Amino acid sequence: MAFPHRPDAPELPDFSMLKRLARDQLIYLLEQLPGKKDLFIEADLMSPLDRIANVSILKQHEVDKLYKVENKPALSSNEQLCFLVRPRIKNMRYVASLVNADKLAGRTRKYKVIFSPQKFHACEMVLEEEGVYGDVDFVTALCSQVVYEGLVDDTFRIKCGSVDFGPEVTSSDRSLKVLLNAEDKVFNEIRNEHFSNVFGFLSQKARNLQAQYDRRRGMDIKQMKNFVSQELKGLKQEHRLLSVHIGACESIMKKKTKQDFQELIKTEHALLEGFSIRESTSYIEEHIDRQVSPLESLRLMCLLSITENGLIPKDYRSLKTQYLQSYGPEHLLTFSNLRRAGLLTEQAPGDTLTAVESKVSKLVTDKAAGKITDAFSSLAKRSNFRAISKKLNLIPRVDGEYDLKVPRDMAYVFSGAYVPLSCRLIEQVLERRSWQGLDEVVRLLNCSELAFTDMTKEDKASSESLRLILVVFLGGCTFSEISALRFLGREKGYRFIFLTTAVTNSARLMEAMSEVKA
Repeated sequence: MAFPHRPDAPELPDFSMLKRLARDQLIYLLEQLPGKKDLFIEADLMSPLDRIANVSILKQHEVDKLYKVENKPALSSNEQLCFLVRPRIKNMRYVASLVNADKLAGRTRKYKVIFSPQKFHACEMVLEEEGVYGDVDFVTALCSQVVYEGLVDDTFRIKCGSVDFGPEVTSSDRSLKVLLNAEDKVFNEIRNEHFSNVFGFLSQKARNLQAQYDRRRGMDIKQMKNFVSQELKGLKQEHRLLSVHIGACESIMKKKTKQDFQELIKTEHALLEGFSIRESTSYIEEHIDRQVSPLESLRLMCLLSITENGLIPKDYRSLKTQYLQSYGPEHLLTFSNLRRAGLLTEQAPGDTLTAVESKVSKLVTDKAAGKITDAFSSLAKRSNFRAISKKLNLIPRVDGEYDLKVPRDMAYVFSGAYVPLSCRLIEQVLERRSWQGLDEVVRLLNCSELAFTDMTKEDKASSESLRLILVVFLGGCTFSEISALRFLGREKGYRFIFLTTAVTNSARLMEAMSEVKA
């Protein structure tokens, strides 16, 4: 039995407005991925979705096919995938599995995740752990650093801007904690220098300090008093810091000589340039067999994988087997972590040139066969790294030797072999004052949301002389990248301020992936 309302009772609000708002918001989110797309929907969101937007509305906004989120491979052939899911960890792992499967297959697609009711931080963390949220430039982090500050970090570990130098540096039975910043005059002058130039600078600095000390000999009492009160304290402090940095350089040299650093750098450069891959692989195998360092061996394997867009199956299996035999089966889970992060992967099987390759290899020697294998592999599998490097000229071509005393570009931070990707992008955007002309690079980097806001004329007039640039690294950066941008600043008249979530290096990266803690 229905009961009548009182005449003065208020009207109920129009709840259909909520439905329209929800539909408009969904359409807005779908249109952020322009063009045809497939939509993956979690099962318990299908009914709510049907209440606000039926299939015909979705079709109007270029949704091609609908799929249910379930634990099996996706059959979608679309170049754009959209996911409508609850903020659950299992859903994030499902999304990550699809993205990583595409990566392993060498396929590039655009992805968008729509959360209902809202996104949780834990979801982002899972996507980061799975290596699909924010692709941060692994090649730069995996290369050996050769600028002084980077080498200090690699060798002694800089923490919160300071470093603990042990007895091998201080030449005493005590350790010394040193704050590394511009107040340390010696460090400030060598922090961005290539290591090959540092010893010469420190020697000259020592001679200059000695000359300043020697000035005392010809002084009268008044001059001596002024010298003691105004200069002596500063000279003693500078002398103490000079001896510390000389000790640090000697310690770095001992460790690098023991590791045969020149041969290591030569191998890294060959990997970056894509030459002598078979010889580089043999070097890595020898590195593993000699049990030089589990983290260093992993680093070189990852650098080989990323620069070649994955290892050919026989090399992947061989290197993995040798590594586990040499360093222990407890590292097995580490390989799983590296694979999920896209750091150490196997190329997809089914190369069309394999048959040709095998026929040719029977007709030539083993060494020549290796080189032919490399050539065929590079033809059959185009690396994203190679394409980006070529597009942005990350690997400079120089006639003769690269002059590290008078560097010509940012590549000096890797001995002239490589310009960090992030630094080249910043340089290009600053030169162009926009992302215009970088469409192909943006596509290769899987970036979709880029913006450039230029200054007004009034701003330009008032701040042209300052040219102050704030650079924000999300996910971390290396000291090599910071040194490269400081070089760019000196050349182009910019002043950079750096803001980063972390300062990283190859050892920290490998430790984060390793299941075996030191």
